[in-house]
Amino acid sequence: MAKEVQKWWEQLGTPQYGGEIVLRINRDIANFDPYNFEMLPNINSAWMERLHADDWTLDSTVYRYTTHFRPSEFVKGHLAESFEFTDPNTYVIHLRKGIHWQDISPANGRELTAEDVAFHYHRLFGLGSGFAKASPYHASVSSFKDLISVTAIDRYTVVFKWKTRNPEFIMETLQAPVSSQCLESPKAVKQWGDVNDWHHAIGTGPFILQNFEPGVAATLIRNPNYWGHDERYPQNQLPYADSLKIMVIPNEADALAALRAGKLDAIDQVPFSLAQEIRNTNPEIVQIMMPSPNTPSIDPRHDRPPFNDIRVRKALQMAIDLPTIARTYFGGSAVPYPSALTSRDITGWGLPYEDWPQDLKDEYAYNPTAAKQLLAEAGYPDGFKTNIVIEATIDIKLLEIVQSYFRAVGIEMEIRPLSTAEFVPFVMTGRKQDQLVQRSASSLGLATEPIRQLERFRTGSAPNYMMVNDPVFDAFLPRAMAATNINDIKKVIRKANEYVARQHLAISLVQPLQYALCQPWLKGYNGQLFAVSAASGGPPMIFFYPARFWIDQEMKRKMGH
Repeated sequence: MAKEVQKWWEQLGTPQYGGEIVLRINRDIANFDPYNFEMLPNINSAWMERLHADDWTLDSTVYRYTTHFRPSEFVKGHLAESFEFTDPNTYVIHLRKGIHWQDISPANGRELTAEDVAFHYHRLFGLGSGFAKASPYHASVSSFKDLISVTAIDRYTVVFKWKTRNPEFIMETLQAPVSSQCLESPKAVKQWGDVNDWHHAIGTGPFILQNFEPGVAATLIRNPNYWGHDERYPQNQLPYADSLKIMVIPNEADALAALRAGKLDAIDQVPFSLAQEIRNTNPEIVQIMMPSPNTPSIDPRHDRPPFNDIRVRKALQMAIDLPTIARTYFGGSAVPYPSALTSRDITGWGLPYEDWPQDLKDEYAYNPTAAKQLLAEAGYPDGFKTNIVIEATIDIKLLEIVQSYFRAVGIEMEIRPLSTAEFVPFVMTGRKQDQLVQRSASSLGLATEPIRQLERFRTGSAPNYMMVNDPVFDAFLPRAMAATNINDIKKVIRKANEYVARQHLAISLVQPLQYALCQPWLKGYNGQLFAVSAASGGPPMIFFYPARFWIDQEMKRKMGH
């Protein structure tokens, strides 16, 4: 008899019930209503749920869920038992039966219905159920600009009608793991007008919000009537932990100190330098390598000299020795290649460096002699002086290394740090910078939804603080939106990536790897991205993964915690 192949999750140990999981966010919680999703740290996915979710049985060698974007082929139904396109404009959700709201007044444990789903989207986007005006938080509302209607056609079926015929855009919008997709109790909204107050937080999720102390912590307890089971162990009702505590710890040093002391069970998105510190002081803490949400870049202003000349932009790129920076400064914990628009970690999308034509690779190879020649051809034989405006959170030591590379080819770059409060009105809204910019949410190697990446350099778009005005790039978004199948959309994204690289729209640095750090007693975790900090460009979030984590309580006791 053939030996049974071990499933990957069996390496994580045998699930246990009980104990408390303690995680962290770096910003306080403003309110608890998904209607206000632009302000809301997304811990509400612990007690509220979405229609779609990740596939917990998918082998991590296929896809690891280490970025914010989920390719649609790796997304499953959650509250939705199944979903389909009945025509290019119509997306149909078939809900699971037997899902109940938490047994809290006024929901009182009644079954989730299609009307509840329709209510949520009607409320957010002014499409019915007494709501004629959409939520004012435009960044997310704009993703739904092509949504025409949401209709419950029977108790368990919801139909979404769209203007667009683009399946990827529809799925990117509805399947995104964001707060706005989490369903609130319609009865709670009708009774209180909103669910901003934590006492009114009612969902269908694995945990029940028991207490919230502003600026300190949210405490959640097991939902005893939760419908969900562990996909890896279908006989196991979730959650495993008795409680979940989410600490508000703004300072990174304080968070790492709490991890060292055993007061936090995990932190993710930890940079290499801090992970190395922890490795030296606390070797028992498990470290799992993760990609960064983007690749650091130097972003030139394109509507003014000298950076309106592609030869100058190309010279800056060729002046930087990326492999040496990856090997020396990052100790090998960085991808030593340049990035185009899309992250190499979004499987099946973009144009990873390995697929670049050789002539394009040559333009990104370290070649200070060629850089000087390009500068001379552009009219700067003796180089020039410039400046770079940066966010205070930027790695200044890395930028100083880049500064020295530029100096070697005759470019003197002054570094001008601004606080985030100063940076946003100066660069993002005011466009007051006159030369170069570097920000934490950079312009290359993006792990966001690929179609939305086409806004980055589009003429007149909000993310285009570099003032790129390029009709060729502008054409990519309408071409992607006009496509009616995912393969055609991928071809457009691939061409956009090559164009960004060939035009040197931004100067690529290397992508540093990050780490998830977790206590050895935290089990069931396989490196999935479970938290997104505000530093990543959005509100802090906790995905609903903690329901599938468990605590090895005996190990924790033996280690003195």
